Amino acid sequence: MKECLPYIPTFLTAFSLTFLLTPLVYRLALKLGVLDQPGGRKVHEHPVPKWGGLAVFLGFFISLAGSIFFVGHFRDALYSTRAVQLAVLMAGGLVMMVMGALDDVLDLRPLVKLLVQVLVASAAVGLGIRISYVSHPLTESINYLPLWMGAGLTILWIVGISNAMNLLDGLDGLLAGVTTISALTLFIISLMKGQIVACFLLAAVAGSTLAFLRYNFHPARIFMGDTGSQFLGFTLACIAVLGALKVTTTVAVLIPLLVLGLPIFDTSWAIFRRYSAGKHIFHADKDHLHHRLLRLGLSQRQVAVIIYLLCGCLGAIAIYLTQGAR
Repeated sequence: MKECLPYIPTFLTAFSLTFLLTPLVYRLALKLGVLDQPGGRKVHEHPVPKWGGLAVFLGFFISLAGSIFFVGHFRDALYSTRAVQLAVLMAGGLVMMVMGALDDVLDLRPLVKLLVQVLVASAAVGLGIRISYVSHPLTESINYLPLWMGAGLTILWIVGISNAMNLLDGLDGLLAGVTTISALTLFIISLMKGQIVACFLLAAVAGSTLAFLRYNFHPARIFMGDTGSQFLGFTLACIAVLGALKVTTTVAVLIPLLVLGLPIFDTSWAIFRRYSAGKHIFHADKDHLHHRLLRLGLSQRQVAVIIYLLCGCLGAIAIYLTQGAR
């Protein structure tokens, strides 16, 4: 427990800021008419303001900026190893948030969003956020990847997780809750491995998304929108590369796959399902896991809690594997 103390102020600052800013963003979205209309594959029955991700982003960004200035423990670790990478992560998160905000208003074409995702991911890779090695599952020897392979895998990972989190945002409280659980799981793993910068980042993510859940759990007053899902997907993907994927053990690659296993599986299955049916892989449908659970007669709250429990179980397995690999 003592090891967690340096990160509590960052968590509480992110939580407090997001909690206070969300009602302001709610009123802004109402005033500008940025509303998610019901119909189609959507499960809500009334127009709901979007742009909630703006409050999450601001809570995350401001709390981290404050930590850099006021928390020497963070500043020392940052200046010695990760200053450029943190700047890239925050700048990339800003670009993804802005793209998501525009998409919430203009409904951008899928290929336009994909192009922006690839460009931002490529910039992140070019500036040091990259999978550079993997561990051999039998000998635990480190195998360094060719530059092109590491870059390609990282871009695929970042773009994939960004879209997976976006597709997960189809039910009240789902994205905020799953992100909170995933961030806390990665926080525990990073704490076990002494990854200071990753711990501060994850504390800020968990604090901001947990606060947003207060307004987003069913019945939701505000949605995160692409504003939040794109930013959170990019941020979690990059933190995983900087943190869990840098652990030189046999389970290093498994850890982020387990922690983010549910959105990864749901997105992979959606792509396979649509391709097999001869549909465009970006074609929206109502066959995601949460849609199927709703068709069983469960309420939105029940479905959200079930998915939280599934994510928690996967996270517990990831923590257990990390502990065993120490």
